[in-house]
Amino acid sequence: MRYLLRKLGFYAIAAWLAVTLNFALPRLIPGDPVEIILSRMQQQGPVPAGEHDAVARMLGLGHGNILAQYWDYLTSVAQLHFGLSISYFPTPVTTVLRSCVLWTLLLVGLATLISVVLGIALGTLAGWKRGTWLDNLVPVTTFLTAIPYFWLALLLLYLLTQVTQVFPQSGGYSPDTFIGWNGAFIGSAVSHALLPAITIVLSSVGGWLLGMRNMMVSTLSEDYVTAAEAKGLRARTVMIGYAARNAVLPSVAGFAISLGFIVSGSLVMEIVFSYPGMGFTLLSAVGNNDYPLMQAVFLVITMAVLAANFIVDMLYGFVDPRTRQAR
Repeated sequence: MRYLLRKLGFYAIAAWLAVTLNFALPRLIPGDPVEIILSRMQQQGPVPAGEHDAVARMLGLGHGNILAQYWDYLTSVAQLHFGLSISYFPTPVTTVLRSCVLWTLLLVGLATLISVVLGIALGTLAGWKRGTWLDNLVPVTTFLTAIPYFWLALLLLYLLTQVTQVFPQSGGYSPDTFIGWNGAFIGSAVSHALLPAITIVLSSVGGWLLGMRNMMVSTLSEDYVTAAEAKGLRARTVMIGYAARNAVLPSVAGFAISLGFIVSGSLVMEIVFSYPGMGFTLLSAVGNNDYPLMQAVFLVITMAVLAANFIVDMLYGFVDPRTRQAR
């Protein structure tokens, strides 16, 4: 319980700091965001009196002095109200986020989970069977990881959409399908997500495989593994229960970071494939000076990273009880 409370306190302070920094970001940007929007409106005609306050409320900048604005912002965050999006005006920011977060979680989340599980499993076997043909696959997967991500995406896009036309070229679904929980839309979404998912798996599985393989080789030389083998335990029990369980700890910590950044999506991948996820939405917000949407995206990404690290901290404490001991 003390371990849980200590972690909760730490992450609560980190979350408060993240919210405070997110509040300060639009105010640290050179210039006045409200004046930028008003200048755009003036290009289409005279701006009515009092429009400055209306735009400030739309941007979620609040009113009054800085403390009053900060309190208004905390209240808005607690109510999950982030104002209206400029890029998708007059759509609320929460509506835009709800859509793009779902796309990113389904694609990047599942692809990352597949690459982690596949990499750890293959790394465990490669480390256990050193010098075999499986161990010789490590340089191949490492080579794929070393290839620039955008170059691999462009290469696969050319080979599998232009040369062979196996997958759709871009987008998250076919524009002629009705969006909803129906077979046509789900099939279209899956077919559009396969190529980006393959790109993510190919470019990331090598790192997980190599890290797990090296940790397995190091763990197999430990005394407790030798003692387990001397007891006559089955090879599978020694490999999974003794060697892999301890070798996987650094991978668990690494997975915490990657799990949090799943919500941010893969900016390059989503640009190359024009996939409607968080990364593509963030790019659109930056290009349109959409301060409410940028602020909300940054906050969601930060909170996702903190939540993922908290969950994995709890998992880490379960896998290795030594980490729960206070020093």
